[in-house]
Amino acid sequence: MRRKAVLGLLALGLGVLAQGGFPYPEGFRFWTHVKSMEIKRGHPLYEAFGGLHHIYANPQALAGYLSGKKAFPQGSVIVFDLLEAKEEGNALLEGQRKLIGVMVKDPARYPETGGWGYYAFGPDGKPLAIDAKACHACHQGAANTDFVFSAFRP
Repeated sequence: MRRKAVLGLLALGLGVLAQGGFPYPEGFRFWTHVKSMEIKRGHPLYEAFGGLHHIYANPQALAGYLSGKKAFPQGSVIVFDLLEAKEEGNALLEGQRKLIGVMVKDPARYPETGGWGYYAFGPDGKPLAIDAKACHACHQGAANTDFVFSAFRP
């Protein structure tokens, strides 16, 4: 049964499944752009997440950002596209992709991590092994916004 479900997802163009069964979020760059930021040397997360971040939200996640309730509905998917940051000609430019981070809201599936599943994909779109509990431990700092650090910038 699981093999059939995986084949069905692949046929839909949803991409390679991450550990735990979440597909690469094909077409996420056509979702709503939430914000961009850069983590620079000296930031505590620089070693793991230094570079340019672009945050994208699917329609459910956008509803969560806009609701003002600081809660995201089931089915919300938030993607952060992490790229190397490079300076050239007095401009900050996007370098190579480092990874894609994904948060998926499904309280029934992820009760131990505040209702969120955490996934990562390498620059080639292949799943990376991560510790979702460690991700969630870091996101505890955003507990008052449903464990989401970013805020929508209209």
